[in-house]
Amino acid sequence: MKKHVMILIGLFLFLIAGCSQKNAGQATSNNEVVNEIDDSGNIVEITSEGFNPSTLTIESGETATWVNKGTSQPWPASAVHPSHNIYPESGGCIGSKFDACRGLKQGETYSFTFNQKGAWKYHDHLSPGDTGIIIVE
Repeated sequence: MKKHVMILIGLFLFLIAGCSQKNAGQATSNNEVVNEIDDSGNIVEITSEGFNPSTLTIESGETATWVNKGTSQPWPASAVHPSHNIYPESGGCIGSKFDACRGLKQGETYSFTFNQKGAWKYHDHLSPGDTGIIIVE
């Protein structure tokens, strides 16, 4: 009997956790995980060596797109690890709205529109030593 109760509790918790997470690929008002590259030219490739370029300069209101060219599943997010709260727009799944909220599969992209001017550091949440900067003018 105890075993059945534990299984039911586990199943219940699993269902609750699944309902509270965003759907993969679901667009939000300011960022999205998609499988196509934004045509703005503001591309950051993610490889086994990290982010390339590691610094990207864009204009306020422009979108930057990260594309996973490697085999791992990087998770681009606002610095600092683990709070993700340097970019000043709140939201996302942990702290800032600038957060992919999950690892990107090979070939998958993540896009974010920067509306705040400044130098915004970011990192790979799953490999925090990999970092970059988006400069918004």
